[in-house]
Amino acid sequence: MKLDDSTMRAAELRRIRNEAEQGSARATEQQHAKGKLTVRERIALLFDEGSFREVETLRRHRAVGFGLEDKRPYTDGVVTGWGTVHGRTVFTYAHDFRIFGGSLGEAHATKIHKIMDMALAAGAPLVSLNDGAGARIQEGVSALAGYGGIFARNTKASGVIPQISVMLGPCAGGAAYSPALTDFVFMVRETSQMFITGPDVVQAVTGEQVSQNGLGGADVHAQVSGVAHFAYDDEDTCLAEVRYLLSMLPDNNRQVPPAVPAGAPADPSGETLRGLVPSDGSRPYDMRRVIEELVDDGEHMEIHERWAASVICTLARLDGQVVGIVANQPQSMAGVLDIHSSEKAARFVQFCDAFNIPLVTLVDVPGFLPGVDQEHGGIIRHGAKLLYAYCNASVPRISLILRKAYGGAYIVMDSRSIGADLSYAWPTNEIAVMGAEGAANVVFRRQIAASDDPESTRTQLVKEYKAELMHPYYAAERGLIDDVIDPAETRDVLISALAMLREKHAPLPVRKHGNQPA
Repeated sequence: MKLDDSTMRAAELRRIRNEAEQGSARATEQQHAKGKLTVRERIALLFDEGSFREVETLRRHRAVGFGLEDKRPYTDGVVTGWGTVHGRTVFTYAHDFRIFGGSLGEAHATKIHKIMDMALAAGAPLVSLNDGAGARIQEGVSALAGYGGIFARNTKASGVIPQISVMLGPCAGGAAYSPALTDFVFMVRETSQMFITGPDVVQAVTGEQVSQNGLGGADVHAQVSGVAHFAYDDEDTCLAEVRYLLSMLPDNNRQVPPAVPAGAPADPSGETLRGLVPSDGSRPYDMRRVIEELVDDGEHMEIHERWAASVICTLARLDGQVVGIVANQPQSMAGVLDIHSSEKAARFVQFCDAFNIPLVTLVDVPGFLPGVDQEHGGIIRHGAKLLYAYCNASVPRISLILRKAYGGAYIVMDSRSIGADLSYAWPTNEIAVMGAEGAANVVFRRQIAASDDPESTRTQLVKEYKAELMHPYYAAERGLIDDVIDPAETRDVLISALAMLREKHAPLPVRKHGNQPA
């Protein structure tokens, strides 16, 4: 029986698609030998089973010269398409290192531009799986122009759809700017690196010898530079965490994050909270334990966990609703605000505001970090970034003062005076211009100096200053906080307040955009 033409064409199509999807067996072996998954193995881990729909599978480059005309593989080294994650549409582009080392040429870039435009038009998150060798040198300036198109689209989509960059291989030169323009950067230890100039260039210019991981590996960017928000040991865990993050984000800036059935608190009685925070302001404690007691099932996803550790920024759920939590961390540098922690918190606040995620701020801050390095490094303008972010945020905002709240840092940490919708405090709160000891030394300097027993006088005056100006109800009596609450009631108070604020509408002045601190 002779096959008809349509059957033969369908068979040919299957062969071509199989060739495009399988790729070179040898290249696949080399990829696996490096401890890396192939592009389609990664896509299978990211998306719900069977949901991925690829576009432009059969795209091939049209470049000539340097032997390119004899090597025209399908996909041109990048897989693009959409699928579902937890049943919701997500777009992706994923480099295929097996083809031209995942390098970007004209056709490759055009595919990425198309899928980015589709994600923006559809109002759905975009996840890039990065494993590429940068611009395709053989295609010259056309490749560089392709990066320009990606950067422009990253910027256009910023604050409109969530953008997540997953670094699964090398990312060098100008290519590193695209991840830096996105909302979150994930990295995998040992196999992913990011840098503008590689180790060879660094050594040639400065004489410094450094490995690729030492220069731009996952731990470097997660702990030192702050470029990476998350770092994991393997691709499976990394992509599972990307899925978890997506489960807490809205599709776009016109929607609210997806709600789920309310989870249970770690301690339904709330009694545990009463014993977590020492009344002695000089004693440290782990703010993460407070957060775990407040949020559903004790689960939260911390952003930049290892960078700028004196402040915690994390996503969690309260009564099934997503919230962004900003909290001082007394366990690290007493919870002070410095250059990096101010910048870290400011960007997180901006992200939450862009995507309709309510903000809860847990305050225990002794002030801004003093020092010549901080002043010369621009603590004024960096601290102003956090102040600007809070003042500009129109989402529901609730602050809770657990213990210390001193000076300008108290104002910056979403105080009532800069627009917090509700401000609560625990009975352990100390809201003041500065600590009692420092204040007494300034206010009663002459009286202490003239005393026959300066130390005894100082102790007595500190006690009097605390009793008059720093007792737990001083701010409440003056309307600077809305209520002093029992720590055990905190979760219920927050849930009730957030429910009331859910339909909050706070129109901003008409403007093209603000000019936030540099």
